[in-house]
Amino acid sequence: MTDLINAGLVRLDADLGSEKHEVIRALARIVGDADRAADVDQLIEDAFAREATSATGLPGGIAIPHCRTEGVTEPVLAFARLEPKVDFGAKDGPADLVFLICAPAGGGNTHLQLLTKLARALVKPAFTDSLRDAETPEQVAELVSDVVGTAPPAAPAPAASAPAAAAPAKRRSLVAVTACPTGIAHTYMAAEALEAAAERAGVDLAVETQGSAGAKPLAPATIAAAEAVIFAVDVGVRDRHRFAGKPLVSSGVKRPFDQADEMIAEALRYADDPNAPRVEGSGGSGGGSAGDGSGAATGGAGESWGGRTRRVLMTGVSYMIPFVAAGGLLIALSFLLGGYEIVGPYGDIAVNNSIFDLPDPEALGLEHALFGSGLAAYIGALFFIIGKTAFMLFIPALAGYIAYAIADRPGIAPGFVMGGLAGNIFNVQTSADPAVSMPVTGFIGAIIGGVLAGVVAHWIGGWKVPTWARGLMPVMVIPLFTSVIVGLLMIIVFGKPIAWLMEQLTEGLNSLSGGSAIILGVILGLMMAFDMGGPLNKVAYSFAAAGVGAAGAASDSPELKIMAAVMLAGMVPPIALALATVLRPRLFTSAEDENGKAGWALGLSFITEGAIPFAAADPFRVIPAIMLGSAVTGGLSMAMDVAVRAPHGGIFVLFAVHNILGYFIALIAGTVVGAVAVIVLKSIGRSPAHESADDRELATT
Repeated sequence: MTDLINAGLVRLDADLGSEKHEVIRALARIVGDADRAADVDQLIEDAFAREATSATGLPGGIAIPHCRTEGVTEPVLAFARLEPKVDFGAKDGPADLVFLICAPAGGGNTHLQLLTKLARALVKPAFTDSLRDAETPEQVAELVSDVVGTAPPAAPAPAASAPAAAAPAKRRSLVAVTACPTGIAHTYMAAEALEAAAERAGVDLAVETQGSAGAKPLAPATIAAAEAVIFAVDVGVRDRHRFAGKPLVSSGVKRPFDQADEMIAEALRYADDPNAPRVEGSGGSGGGSAGDGSGAATGGAGESWGGRTRRVLMTGVSYMIPFVAAGGLLIALSFLLGGYEIVGPYGDIAVNNSIFDLPDPEALGLEHALFGSGLAAYIGALFFIIGKTAFMLFIPALAGYIAYAIADRPGIAPGFVMGGLAGNIFNVQTSADPAVSMPVTGFIGAIIGGVLAGVVAHWIGGWKVPTWARGLMPVMVIPLFTSVIVGLLMIIVFGKPIAWLMEQLTEGLNSLSGGSAIILGVILGLMMAFDMGGPLNKVAYSFAAAGVGAAGAASDSPELKIMAAVMLAGMVPPIALALATVLRPRLFTSAEDENGKAGWALGLSFITEGAIPFAAADPFRVIPAIMLGSAVTGGLSMAMDVAVRAPHGGIFVLFAVHNILGYFIALIAGTVVGAVAVIVLKSIGRSPAHESADDRELATT
């Protein structure tokens, strides 16, 4: 394997630009000039994307921009000692020591382990001081090579496995998990910082690093012996049920860089506090719920209420969307095959006919069956049944996984029950004629029910129970008591008020016309473009998708018009940016030009996230521009009564669109407005970080 770093990849006392994107770009070019990058533009794009997720500046004047990328085939480091310093987002000021850490997207664990050794070394003052004192690039390369060429430091042995020693007092024991989205640098640096702090405090600490190099799970005996656990993570903890019942200190992965000593002290305090936050589930290593670990802790220190709310809602929505997309597309396909009249005789067709005994479309009144075909009518009826079934489950899925995000696996069952009550899937009704159904609270009831189920399940999970009862808690006690408590609350207390609210919302939608409908379309367009797949985007999408499930087959249903406005507005941002890269390529980097090519397909497929790389690199110009374009599209769509019966698919579900001409007029108008706005804003006060590929060539010749 080629050396991780050499003198050609080092720059000392160099001026690589005034802001971090310029420095990252310059370091990537150094990698390319050393013939260590297969695709410099891809490397830059991936490094920028990682930087957009969270700042890579660390205390002590250090920055470690890093990524996994197809732009390199072997791991490589580029280093610069900057003069002047550049701000990478650290709390204590700008950085003068910057490593660009590049790992191949498909690299093996051996490669990644080399990078983890460097990450651990960077939290040691002796190493960073030697980098500042180095006089030649060769010295820096040698220092780094010495660090990565040695065996990785072993975690301190837990107290449970240490031999008995003649000491006046037993050393206390903690465990920790560190993890970041990329799993290359912060994961291991946080572990090193916590281990150093534990050593200073005279505490045994075993750390499980859940990084890209793989994770060696902590032994069950080590977890059992620990008095408390620290989660320093920016992603879900794998198999977190192993730590169920342990006092918990929870934070982002960067907190240990500044406050490792405080976190160790906090964990020791929590270990002595019977009312301290704890990992959800029953106590005991290996006990509690057998969840997959993707849920998040509740009540732990370090997570803001805003962040917790966002995580909980996004978890529910993310699990809900596949039900909506699959169900909606199947229903749209059923209308294509069997005609809109299929909503009447689908049951008769499914029960009375088969593939060998096809229905007669004319006799069943299916005037719009595809080609008048009995086979099309039969398949359309089956698609309608499957699609409607998926749609019936999306409300329970929303509530179930909201509860899961709060209480982990014990919250799923009661959450699904609350979602079932919200949708009245049991079809509870009176015996009168006509029958009156139990109140349906819809997606609003699912959100409220899911939150209540999660909170109550988490509360019950914290009960002190005898050891023999711990195994019963997640599979019987928590689901039973939570379903009873929250179910009664939803039926007796919240059912009628929420149902009334849903009725008012439905009546309001049915009365929308003219200016009020256009204003709603504008608002939905702004929400779809603002965070491109984030919470506001998902709220608007969930609002529209829930309406599709309740709408009738008639094209003038207001819910179908709202779905059209949301879908079209969500398509605009990637397409508008793609168009802008074609019209004015000199305003964009070569990486953005490549993103623009992908933006056409992503936008036409209704994947708004295709705009994220542009927004991450230049948010104050890109986001207002695409919001303007999406607002225009949303308003025009509502003004022209465009409707769509499929909740996803973009241009590929034109068969489910009413007023195709209006559909394209709204889409094209918003795209043009968004592209022009991007070009205008980027042309005013143009940032050096977005110089074109041609400009960069001129600057280097």
